[in-house]
Amino acid sequence: MQKLLIFGFLITTLVGCGSLSQIQSGQSVFSKDEQELILSGQLSEPMRILQINQPSDSLILRTQSLGFKVQADDMVLNYLADRMLVTLQNSKGVGIAAPQVGVLKRIIWVQRLDLENEPFEVYYNPEIKKYSDMKQDVREGCLSIPDYRGTTQDRAYAIFIEYDDRKGRHKCEMVEAFTAAIFQHEIDHLNGIMFIDHLIKERDASIQHKID
Repeated sequence: MQKLLIFGFLITTLVGCGSLSQIQSGQSVFSKDEQELILSGQLSEPMRILQINQPSDSLILRTQSLGFKVQADDMVLNYLADRMLVTLQNSKGVGIAAPQVGVLKRIIWVQRLDLENEPFEVYYNPEIKKYSDMKQDVREGCLSIPDYRGTTQDRAYAIFIEYDDRKGRHKCEMVEAFTAAIFQHEIDHLNGIMFIDHLIKERDASIQHKID
């Protein structure tokens, strides 16, 4: 039954990949301050991960990130992507988003636990175009929320995503299970949303249910 539901979900989404609405054309990819931040450390040096309990960090984490036109030979973009991966692997996490290192651009790294050898992959301008009705409970933590974990209950079991790869090629893909939850968590970061916001929604829904 589950496979039939996912198959139906896939069929309804395979109507072609549209253009990404968040891309800002004709603008520099990075501001001067962002370039200084990105290039301030060695390529092998992890970047500082912003923390939600720090007021100045929280303002950035709660700000929506901007899309951009990918240029494969953009040295600063490639440098940022590589430093983000170093930061993620150093933290032993499974995903990271650019705003977590202080750069408000739509870039995420995700460990593809659903693929052979569980590789880390980078995604530019990712968007979730379709969520399955089927949900999953997910035990989540966050590199920007130290020493706290919680179970979200509203993550879609499967999602259909669009994104640009490192060469600027536009792609579409369906992702399922826990890896889909990682994508949802990281793309939330690009929209200024933290996983604890989902826990608050669930708490409020539970309270409202008891009142009714």
